[in-house]
Order: sequence, then structure tokens, then C-alpha cells
Amino acid sequence: MTGRQILVVDDEPKMRRVLEIMLQKMGHRVLSAGNGIEALAIFRDHAIDLVITDLRMPEMDGIELLTALRAQESDVPVIVITAHGTIETAVTAMKHGACDYLLRPFDIDVVEHAVERVLNDTEVARQNAFLRQEINRGWDAFIGTSAPMQAVYDLIQRVGPSKASVLITGETGTGKELAARAVHNASPRRDKLFVPINCAAIPADILESELFGYEKGAFTGAVKERIGKFELADGGTIFLDELTEMPMALQAKLLRVLQENTIERLGGNRVINLDLRVIAATNRDPLEGVREGKLREDLYYRVNVFSIELPPLRKRVEDIAGLVEHFIAKHGHSTATTRLSPAALKRLQGYAWPGNVRELENMVERALILSGGGLLEEQHFLLGPKADDIRPKPPALPGKSASTSPALNQAVEDLEARLIDEALVQSDGNKAKAAALLDISERTLWYKLKKYHPDLPPS
Repeated sequence: MTGRQILVVDDEPKMRRVLEIMLQKMGHRVLSAGNGIEALAIFRDHAIDLVITDLRMPEMDGIELLTALRAQESDVPVIVITAHGTIETAVTAMKHGACDYLLRPFDIDVVEHAVERVLNDTEVARQNAFLRQEINRGWDAFIGTSAPMQAVYDLIQRVGPSKASVLITGETGTGKELAARAVHNASPRRDKLFVPINCAAIPADILESELFGYEKGAFTGAVKERIGKFELADGGTIFLDELTEMPMALQAKLLRVLQENTIERLGGNRVINLDLRVIAATNRDPLEGVREGKLREDLYYRVNVFSIELPPLRKRVEDIAGLVEHFIAKHGHSTATTRLSPAALKRLQGYAWPGNVRELENMVERALILSGGGLLEEQHFLLGPKADDIRPKPPALPGKSASTSPALNQAVEDLEARLIDEALVQSDGNKAKAAALLDISERTLWYKLKKYHPDLPPS
């Protein structure tokens, strides 16, 4: 555990000094106060990870200090110091929210053990709270042995052990978060938190408070202090997905975080030191994002210390068979009884996959339902045009008749079928949502589905 900032509160200067020396030898930063009033003033201006306080002090004693801290809805851990004759008071302090108590006179080992235990328990509680939020998300390891994926694996292994910031690029659905997790797991930070946040999924006015956290009263509705994602990732890795969707003003604040390794919560002026690694990702060309004013140029160069580009699925079609087998098992089917027919595999390998691996998983899950868990045939997959069909056609050679090009009606139908398939992928097969995306009625969508996919059963 990296050194923490500890506030020592005692009216006896010699006792404060003894504790300061002991804690500094343990690698912690120490602030001190002579009573509870001074301690509250320090607490307001600094990020404190632990308070060690005497019980008997003038002006404001330890119980009053503890009560005041809890009245602020602060969950900072508190260890109280008491003499042999006041153990009952220490028990009272525990009832008011203290984590532990030390009896005077105390040994160095006792203090070290109590401090380490309380800080570790606090860190575990913080991580558990975060993991409870993440428990339903789940994630899978990369699947694929193709040459493009082998190159990605090599880059991950090379950059993992370093402290370098990483920029991951790739189309939607290629597995950018998986790559970020793999970098984290290949680093010395693997035992600390990996904290992902999607900059495109959170409204701009909320994203800042999610990243930086806030103090009680920072804005209407801030009834309790909240730790932001940066602070939560201290010692670990933060993953900023879709970086180009972050507002420019917030990008400027992010640049400062990367340069100074410090943050301030919203509504506060306490400087919080951080030790974190930043991994960012975008489905855009980042340089195009810079040109379009979506990404600050200085931020681009700051996060792009090391870049990893993930290949689209159409560039690694030899991995499709293994991916399908993985998704069959993931969705509760036996690969011994549920297999992919050779014709279906050939069809999947010829598809363009605009949604990449994520689209493939959705397709497999749907096919499993249609097939009843048996052989997966070509008709079980709702696919649009083949990859070759949507690539730009070369212009006609001089002197050639225009009749050699596809008819206009056929070109329009091909495009319409592709747009419908992509809308269904984006809406996870929900016909009402797909129709809304296409700005047509659900009845019209069903008509067109029957036109382009006559084998589609009613649902």
C-alpha cells in the first residue's frame, strides 16, 4: 500500500511528535493538530485517509471530534487513544464510529498493526463497494490466434509492465475494454482496481463529478461527499473509453491530472495526490478527432505514449470459428451437440461485421434460440450483404456501357438491407427500437424484413 495521509490529534506536543515519527517511518504523510477544532480545520483543507485522536483534549475532545466528522457524513476511519482508566470512553467512541483504539502507553508494533489493519480494511471496503457495482458486467478473455491478434498480444505484453499511458483505437465492438484490462493485468498494478468509464454514455454535466468526485454541498443534491473514479483508481488503472466524446473543457482538466498527478473534488480545495495509470480508447481516428475539434492536440500526445490498434473482425475471419464456439459455450450450450455448419461458417466469414465481435455474439445468441440448440445453419443468422458487396466498386472504364453496373434499384435495396441489419445490431434485435433508429414504423420494418429475409420466423 502506498503511503497515506494521516491526521494526528493530541494536546500533548510530545505525544504528537512520537506518533509523527512512527507513522513517517511507515511511509505515511502526517499532519497534526492540538485539539478537535484545529483538526476539523485541517480536515476541511486536506484529503485525510486516517485520523488518530486522543480522547481527552481541551476545547473539543475526541468524542466531539468524531461526532463532528460523522455529522459531515465523512466515512474517514478514526483510531482513538485512551489511558487504561478510560476504556469505557473508548468503547463509547467505537459506538460513535471509531474503528479501533490504542491504550497508553503503547508499543510501536501495536500502533503499526492497528494503522495497517484499519487502512487495509478501508481499502478492501472501498474496492468491494466498487466490485459490487461491476459484478454483473462480466468480461471474457480475448479469443483468436490470427496474425493480427498475435500482434496485439505482443504489444500488450510489451507495454503492460511499464507506466506508460496507452491509447487503444479500433472500431465499435472490437474489444477495446478487453485490451485495456489485459494491459492492466500484465502490469504490476494487477492487484489494484481497474476502473472503466464510458465518456460517451454519461451526460457532460455529470461526467465531471463522476471522474473527480465532490464534497458535500458542492451542488444541489450533493448531500454527501463522493469519491470519483480517479480517486477510486489510485494505485491502479483508469480506462477512459470514447475519449473523443469528452467535453473539451473537461479534457483540459484531464490533461492537468496527467501532468500533475493530483485532483481536487468538486466544491473542495483539498489537493489529492494520485498514483494511477491512464488508458484511453476511441473508435475514431484520433488525429481526425484533433482536426475536427473533438480531441485536444496536447491531450492526444499525452495519452498516446503507446498505441494499440485493434483489427476489425473482417480482417481476422480465421478467428470466427473459435469465437462462435466460445459464444456457444458462454450461452450455456455444449459444443459437442451445438455446432456451426460449414455453409454457415463460410457465410459468416464473408459478412462485413460492422458491429465486429459484439455483433457476432448477438448473432450467435439469436441463432441458438432459432436452432433450438442444434446445428447452426446459414438461415439461423440474420445477416446483411457480404463484405465484398459493400466495398466501393471501381468506376466503369471509359467506353464501357453503364449497363455493366448494378441497377439503381438493386443498389438501393442492398443499402437498405444493410441499414436495417445495422439498426437491429445496435438495438440488440429489438424491432421497436430498430424501427425508431430508422425513423420508420415497426410495421414497415416487418414488411422489409420479410422482403430481405423471407426465412425469418415471426416473433
